[in-house]
Amino acid sequence: MQQAPNTTVGSTRSRDWLAVLFALVLPTFVTLAYFVWAEGLSEGLQQSIYLGAKIIQFGFPIFWVCLIQRHRPRPWPISSRGTLLGLVFGLLVLVAALALYYGWLKSAEFFVAGLVPIQEKIVDLGLDAAWKFAALGLFYSLCHSLLEEYYWRWFVFDQLKRLVAVWAAIVISALGFMAHHVLVIGAFFGTASPATWLLSAAVGIGGGFWAWLYHRTDSLLGPWIGHLLVDAAIFLIGFDIAQSLFNN
Repeated sequence: MQQAPNTTVGSTRSRDWLAVLFALVLPTFVTLAYFVWAEGLSEGLQQSIYLGAKIIQFGFPIFWVCLIQRHRPRPWPISSRGTLLGLVFGLLVLVAALALYYGWLKSAEFFVAGLVPIQEKIVDLGLDAAWKFAALGLFYSLCHSLLEEYYWRWFVFDQLKRLVAVWAAIVISALGFMAHHVLVIGAFFGTASPATWLLSAAVGIGGGFWAWLYHRTDSLLGPWIGHLLVDAAIFLIGFDIAQSLFNN
């Protein structure tokens, strides 16, 4: 007697694929909402849109795992494994980024062309004092980087590993991580600028490395340390770009 196909497994797999695809594109729409579509609105409204969009983004993984998959999330995956490798990677990128900026990019024509849009966005966000910019940089480096590791490595990459080979999960999650950064960078430098694709490729490489490190160590601590140092480098460069805008 022929055994009936297990349709439950197939439907569960399809359901999980839909969730992963949604999670891959959601940050791009979140970025469009607060970074592109909200441009020109009042500062308070922009902040409200940003907060609402981020709550949806970072709330989705817990909603999906707990309420749809009905799994109890395993203990928070943080241990000392991979810490040194994450630290070394982050420091290397930080030093390389600052050296590249001060040694070449700061005076490169294609990079200078994007400085005015960057400064306009800084003004638009109300970052008119050094302490405000520093506070935002501290929040992104310490807190937002951890939330992104939770979203991209703990959820997106972990879910992908159940559906495809590990190497494919690394590549797909890294491309998804890169995609919404392309929007931000492209808004400043233009989609045809070498700066957009150079910086976007660097984001993709970082996302791939952190996914690999998370898979190897089963800990978010190493990726988070590396991520926060890279974000710190970005805000140090941004601080130099924004100095002329700060009130005394």
